[in-house]
Amino acid sequence: MTNTTPPARLRLRVHFGPTMLGPGKADLLELIDQTGSISAAGRAMKMSYKRAWTLVDEMNNAYTAPLVISARGGPEGGGAHLSETGHKVLGIYRAMMAQVEATTAPDIRALADLLAPK
Repeated sequence: MTNTTPPARLRLRVHFGPTMLGPGKADLLELIDQTGSISAAGRAMKMSYKRAWTLVDEMNNAYTAPLVISARGGPEGGGAHLSETGHKVLGIYRAMMAQVEATTAPDIRALADLLAPK
């Protein structure tokens, strides 16, 4: 019998009171870095520009320096990019996630082995 258990999905959220950084915000930062655009990043995540901008605004206000620097559209085309702090925050979060995944891999396998067959 082959194992049809779907792969485990581990999601890390770091809460500092009302401020939170998790996989959605990290993905948004990464897509802004890749696309140079808040709206393009939001579209890639199937969220509205307003929702993407709200998340960016939350992150920009939560840290000592903005994570995303944006310029309005117009003849130059506008755009957005991660600040140095944005790159640091994203890098720290991704490193934490990698550590958690590596550390918990044996436990996740042990849990998966105890799941009822599908």
